[in-house]
Amino acid sequence: MLRNPLRSSPEWDKNPRGVVETREDQLLQSLAWIVRAISAINRAVGETLSWLALACVLVCFTVVVQRYAFATSTLWMQDLYVWLSGAMFTGVAGFALLRDDHVRVDIFYRPASLRRKAMADLFGVVAFLFPFMFVVIAYGWPAVARSWSYYEASSNIGGMPGLFILKSFIIVFAVLISLQGLAMALRAILVLAGQQALLPEHLRYALDDEAESSL
Repeated sequence: MLRNPLRSSPEWDKNPRGVVETREDQLLQSLAWIVRAISAINRAVGETLSWLALACVLVCFTVVVQRYAFATSTLWMQDLYVWLSGAMFTGVAGFALLRDDHVRVDIFYRPASLRRKAMADLFGVVAFLFPFMFVVIAYGWPAVARSWSYYEASSNIGGMPGLFILKSFIIVFAVLISLQGLAMALRAILVLAGQQALLPEHLRYALDDEAESSL
């Protein structure tokens, strides 16, 4: 009686139906896991820091009421709402890229086929996004490190302390955008490999009617 050699192998334990995954399949699944992990990080950061918009509005409203109703002003509060908006916009940039909320010229991209969108994203990330983020980190890091070295505060008398924390968001911005750019590139690779189905629906390319008809 012939015995299936797979039954005594580790692959059979992992796949009792006898389906053996190749290294290529495992690699593609790993890429999909990385895309999901990065997207989850940016979603968590973005949804948390987006609440700074409400704080910014409340602080700004308080400053206006103080100035025009009570003829007084608090300098650190004037710094605060500007700093809050700066932290919010830099901190949620990766989340905006995840949601495809950044400004895009859609003349050629929107009606393109799925594969062409993937190729455009892969090229754009490698040729433009990564180099620009490298420049931001390379030139921003010395300024941030210098600010931390003496715990830089606002230049306004009576202003907010902790300007060094706000400047740190320059690096946060670059890191989160770079991570989401990596997720975009990996998603494009999955599409080009015909394995976009490994991603959950909300992380796949959204196809409009024109794009679907061109596939």
